[in-house]
Amino acid sequence: MTETTQETGGRVKGVTIVKPVVYGNIARYFGKKREEDGHTHQWTVYIKPFKNEDMSTYVKKVTFKLHESYPNSNRAVTKPPYEVTETGWGEFEVIIKIYFNDPQERPVTVYHLLKLFQSETDIMLGRKSLVSEFYDELVFNDPTITMQHLLNSTRSLSIGAYKHDTDFDEKKEKTITKLQNAKKKIRYEISELNERLKQKKQTIQKLKDEIGKFEKGVDPTITDGEPLT
Repeated sequence: MTETTQETGGRVKGVTIVKPVVYGNIARYFGKKREEDGHTHQWTVYIKPFKNEDMSTYVKKVTFKLHESYPNSNRAVTKPPYEVTETGWGEFEVIIKIYFNDPQERPVTVYHLLKLFQSETDIMLGRKSLVSEFYDELVFNDPTITMQHLLNSTRSLSIGAYKHDTDFDEKKEKTITKLQNAKKKIRYEISELNERLKQKKQTIQKLKDEIGKFEKGVDPTITDGEPLT
């Protein structure tokens, strides 16, 4: 069991609280370029809880730093859902910054590349939305007493099933399988390289032995490079 002690300044030593989150964007093609501004997609960028819980219990606000070409490019959202919806034609990096209700906890920054384009036919034709989202975790080590209370006091965000567009369990299994296959491949390649190295060493040793035999076979009566007759 982890020993917890209250530190001077209001922090609880030895406590770690993890809050899993999902961040990313969803986008849909209009079907053609919009005449008035040349925009091709509507998109929503977001950060939300992985589990069914209300992040506003411990989150004060979330800011989304968009491309400078957008009016009011630094958008602040103070209550769920923490998201921004816009239209556009290009991809760019969105800086997501999470501020907490306890000001003693430093803000957390997440970077997301806004995705609009993909090679899948239905997405390209606008019949299906593109989803680009990722799992991450907010890790609170030695939180303040206030923050610990807030983190442990979250309530349900909605009633019923709470799902994401991405099946992260399936994604996790696929990732584990890929890693296992990669390890097997690396082990095989290492084994192959070791075998080749072993063969090279054997070849080198054989050459050394041959050179040794040759050197021992030289007539010691030979001087100045000319044999005695």
